[in-house]
Amino acid sequence: MTDTPGERARFWRHPGLPGIDLLKAHYVRHSFNRHTHDTYAIGVIEDGIEEFAYRGATHRVGRGDLVVVEPEEVHTGHAGTPEGWRYRMLYPEVDVVAQAARDLGMPDVPGFGASGTGDPASGGLMRTAHRAAEHGDRLSASTLMRQALHHLLSRHARARPADPGPQGPDRAVAEARDLLHARLADPPSLDELAAAVDVSPFALLRAFRAAHGLPPHAYLNNLRVLRARRLLAAGMRPAAVAGELGFADQPHLTRHFKRQLGVTPGSFRQGVLAARGAGTTAPGS
Repeated sequence: MTDTPGERARFWRHPGLPGIDLLKAHYVRHSFNRHTHDTYAIGVIEDGIEEFAYRGATHRVGRGDLVVVEPEEVHTGHAGTPEGWRYRMLYPEVDVVAQAARDLGMPDVPGFGASGTGDPASGGLMRTAHRAAEHGDRLSASTLMRQALHHLLSRHARARPADPGPQGPDRAVAEARDLLHARLADPPSLDELAAAVDVSPFALLRAFRAAHGLPPHAYLNNLRVLRARRLLAAGMRPAAVAGELGFADQPHLTRHFKRQLGVTPGSFRQGVLAARGAGTTAPGS
């Protein structure tokens, strides 16, 4: 649960399909900072309006509209009306979506041409599947979720462009990124990072932001939250996660985690572990 009056959010694991987290939320004042996911983020607006920045544009989505964000794509999120917005989101791992695409004969991990999409049929299927997962019937929840994913892919998926690999300035960015991944709890300064990849700090900052949509320090905090999410889901306590990942303390972790995922680390951990313990029921983003 959230701790802001008038706002409610909860995370849980899909009861019948491994590799999918779910969020049901009502946000009014909460604002998501610029962040990415290492999963897809797919959902449907149930009420109100959400605005979010994604791929150089501001999107405004309302009741019945779909929201689709691809992995590693920087985006934000905030209310588009004083009443806020209610939505249901699912966060399927890349392998889950890839398998659904293969079921349809799509050879590649799919991309999506639009993020905010008015498609009542797909939105209705996604909402029905999400509600089934909330109620905990493993067979119907997994069946409906696969049907919803297949329908979404058949209507909106496209092939993702091939990654040509690091070339020119991208080589320094790739090496800097790998160094941040390796030194998650004890990162270098910007000057040390630039020296390690043999470019100037200004050049690295500019190239890194162009490649990832975030400067190195924000990219690092985003990566820490993604790792925290997995450690919390595995049962580690928030205080231990904060120390493991280099956050100054638990409040530091909580601040970044909530800005990115919309719930506190403790609420996320409780929801995921409760769903796992119950086996078929969700606790009550």
